[in-house]
Amino acid sequence: MKLEHLPNEFELARPVLQTIEQAGYEAYFVGGSVRDTILGKTIHDVDIATSAYPNEIKSLFKRTVDTGIDHGTVMILDHGTGYETTTFRSESTYTDYRRPDQVTFVRSLAEDLKRRDFTINALAMKEDGEVIDLFNGLTDMQNHAIRAVGDAQERFHEDALRMMRAVRFASQLDFTIVPETRDAIAAHAQLLTKIAVERTQVEWLKLLMGQTPQRGLQDFMDTGLWQYCPDFGEHEAALKDLVQRLQHGVSSEIAAWTLLTTQFALDTSEITAFLKHWKTANQTITAVQTATTAADHLLVGDLTAWQLYQCGAELVPVANEVATILGTPDRLELLTTQLAALPIQHKKELAITGKELMQAGIQPGPQLGAILGDLEFQVVTGVLPNETAALVAHVNA
Repeated sequence: MKLEHLPNEFELARPVLQTIEQAGYEAYFVGGSVRDTILGKTIHDVDIATSAYPNEIKSLFKRTVDTGIDHGTVMILDHGTGYETTTFRSESTYTDYRRPDQVTFVRSLAEDLKRRDFTINALAMKEDGEVIDLFNGLTDMQNHAIRAVGDAQERFHEDALRMMRAVRFASQLDFTIVPETRDAIAAHAQLLTKIAVERTQVEWLKLLMGQTPQRGLQDFMDTGLWQYCPDFGEHEAALKDLVQRLQHGVSSEIAAWTLLTTQFALDTSEITAFLKHWKTANQTITAVQTATTAADHLLVGDLTAWQLYQCGAELVPVANEVATILGTPDRLELLTTQLAALPIQHKKELAITGKELMQAGIQPGPQLGAILGDLEFQVVTGVLPNETAALVAHVNA
């Protein structure tokens, strides 16, 4: 197979491959960019695999960065763009189910490709667009199939995260995991506990944001992977219910976590514990807490002015999205109108400052902050007008 029209990202990178080939080495585009190009999807990172060893690559280019030289990876900097270039390699045993105990550089493309996770990711492409397919990845792509390269059990023992990648690709690509690969996941699902939560989180979020999350979620549940994710063990029924409800991928990381915390009926403190177990950022936790409270209220009624204000333009759509997934009518247009009609959108718009309160006789300290917070609430809820004189009068009353 030869691709006649390559995306611009490949065209810009062709001189890099040509330079390597002119020096007598092999060089190919590899990985997801090749797969996505064949599928007609937008590509992002362009990765290169080569028979040249790291020091040989460094001798060919003026600007390189040793991003992972022990594992054969050098970043080639070309006209402001970085290309991760990795030497063909074979790998030894994986004692920790995450990293090879030893990496050996080789000159063979076949030896390199056979260590990759799935056949659809084990494709290589020459700089002129000719696709090298040693493991029937093109056939699997045509059949919308996710199949491990070689022995599935070996692939998952090498890197247990590949099991999560399988269910993620099922969602992201709307592909089916073939029975032997699916069975191997079910047999080794417990190995997911060997993987850092941060790595699992990336795949989990991509699954929820995929084009057919139902498919990925169903595989996630059927293979038992869910049992080995932080705090999912006690929410089997809620997860199974979500399989039926999630027809389309969620819009963002915040929406993904808010959907889960709402579906799991977690309160504010439980959300904190849950998301900390998943190693999420504090800013994310705060946003999810606010959006979950709003989604809970939308499931049974309307949002108050204060709830709308707390959510703001960023989180109102998230709360509405989650409530809609869980069964309520879409009210985004109404909620957006209600939000816009509030007296203020941010505390910076309050017609009085801490400095002015101190000039009015309020001492600095916690009391000052509490008074400002109370004034903010009174203005947002329509009790007081957002006018300096009225706010000062209220404080001095």
